[in-house]
Amino acid sequence: MIGSLRWALRFIVLLETVSGFHLHAQLLSVHGNVSTSVIAVRYASITFVDNSDTTRRFSAMTDVLGNYQIGIVAGISSAESLPAGFELEQNYPNPFLSSTAIAYKLSRQTNAQVTIYDILGKEVRRFNLGVQQPGGYDIRWDGSNEMGNHVTAGIYFCRLEVNGKAQVKKMLLGMGQRGASALLPNALSSQRTVAVETATTRYRYGNYAVRIQNADSTFPAITPLQINNVIVQSDTTLNFTVSSTNFYPAVVYADSIQQYIRGFGGANILNWRPDLTAADVAKAFGADPGQIGMSILRLRVPYNQAEFGQQVASAQLAASYGAIVMASPWTPPAWMKSNNNIVGGTLNDTSYSSYALHLKAFADFMSSSGVPLYAISVQNEPDITVTYESCSWNAQQMRTFIRNNASIIGTRIILPESFNFNHTISDAILNDSLAASNVAIIGGHIYGGGLQSYPLAASKGKELWMTEHLVLDTLWTDALGTAKEIHDCMTVGMNAYVWWYIKRFYGPVGEDGNITKRGYAMSQFARFVRPGFTRVMTTINPRQVVDVSAYKRNSRIVIVALNRNSTATSQTFIIKNGSVVSFSPYVTSSTKNCLRESDVPLIGDNLTVTLDALSVTTFVSN
Repeated sequence: MIGSLRWALRFIVLLETVSGFHLHAQLLSVHGNVSTSVIAVRYASITFVDNSDTTRRFSAMTDVLGNYQIGIVAGISSAESLPAGFELEQNYPNPFLSSTAIAYKLSRQTNAQVTIYDILGKEVRRFNLGVQQPGGYDIRWDGSNEMGNHVTAGIYFCRLEVNGKAQVKKMLLGMGQRGASALLPNALSSQRTVAVETATTRYRYGNYAVRIQNADSTFPAITPLQINNVIVQSDTTLNFTVSSTNFYPAVVYADSIQQYIRGFGGANILNWRPDLTAADVAKAFGADPGQIGMSILRLRVPYNQAEFGQQVASAQLAASYGAIVMASPWTPPAWMKSNNNIVGGTLNDTSYSSYALHLKAFADFMSSSGVPLYAISVQNEPDITVTYESCSWNAQQMRTFIRNNASIIGTRIILPESFNFNHTISDAILNDSLAASNVAIIGGHIYGGGLQSYPLAASKGKELWMTEHLVLDTLWTDALGTAKEIHDCMTVGMNAYVWWYIKRFYGPVGEDGNITKRGYAMSQFARFVRPGFTRVMTTINPRQVVDVSAYKRNSRIVIVALNRNSTATSQTFIIKNGSVVSFSPYVTSSTKNCLRESDVPLIGDNLTVTLDALSVTTFVSN
């Protein structure tokens, strides 16, 4: 150690006391950025080749932000500029981030050697240059040692040895500024070499071919590019755009707000199924690990007012976890209907006011019980014929009821809850300004169709809710299909997704009270995309096996990615206009249940991860 320190002190003394010649090679700084149309290219090789002397090459590697900086040494063409013996110039740039040019001059044919040492005098890199003719030369050091590994930032020394004599310069690695982001200047296309005269020296400015190529760690991989006839006459900024190959980035535009997210939920329908227990409610509506995170509870509006109180206890528990409550009637009371039966028939014209008061009575009861309804429906699936509680409505009937009677119900109205989100009924209401003013939410089910955007509803300022769907199959691939369905509902502009029975063998909570694979798949959205988030725009290059949606609340960004490929898949995410340091990933797959994995840092504005086969992964920003 003592010997190393003495070497370092000797270097410093040499640096401060060596008396060299005062002629300096002209060093030009070229810096800029290399990127594809969507992402900076890191660790790409960029080389400027002098067309007048192709042995003169100046190279650098881009950094993690795609920036590079190269010092180009202008060729010396007059012999009188050569030193009497030899001269080591100060490296350029200095300080530097990724690479630096080391220029030197020789006055006669001789053997030369350049060695890089660290602050302790330990040899880092040696360049055996061999016998060279008189003239000016330069080499590039990319900050790596003899093993090709990048060394740490700090002070280093460059030593030029010629015929047993040496000169030393001090260099600072890792302390430079990244290249500025400026527009690409118009490249000159002349083949001439431009000469500039001074009193003692004539420097040649070159015409260069710029080669951008892949290196071992280049990301993303690019199509090699050569730009010809680039003249460098002064310090300048040159940015380059390249093409990537087999690259499918997902771009998240954090400032491009789409729809508000009201939440995710499920139904608890009494008489047909037992009530949820306190443990069931905690699993469904809690948002901690081992819970689903639902935020919407759907209830049935009983036709018999004596049954109103049956749903209060579990609804109160759900509300204690922050859930909002909506309710749907399957039928009006039989005496209000055309067939005096709870199955089939239609609502009598003379019963419209009575039915509105019936819905109001339920809303008032729930409110007085401490569980105010967020919204109430007029009819569950008015456009289907079944053998259980039901009632048929056409567009004219529901429009008339909404125009004349909805305002007395006293809470938000959601309709029409078509079984396949048919727009016939809702179109008629939305196109009637008075009827439309009495409706807050356009809701529907997606049995056999209806999973699509609804521009008319959006233009009228109405939220769009998917309020019921179920799939009986319980394999993991079927549960992953539910995650895909939620993704699709969100990306067509829906504000809420509500599953059918919360507790059922095919539901998010199984008959044994444990969360199912479907429940964990739903939790990938419900636990992390909470009410108050908004969806933000995402784009992804065409690939059929990865689906990405993204959400934001304040500065927090949540990305949900589905890999429907049967093998693990690499995926890059690019975050535009968002302040993110890292993401915490949570994974549900055939073997994982919303498992938190190691944080993933961003490199610049992007991160690349490997998505598990057949999985859904939620990335929560830190």
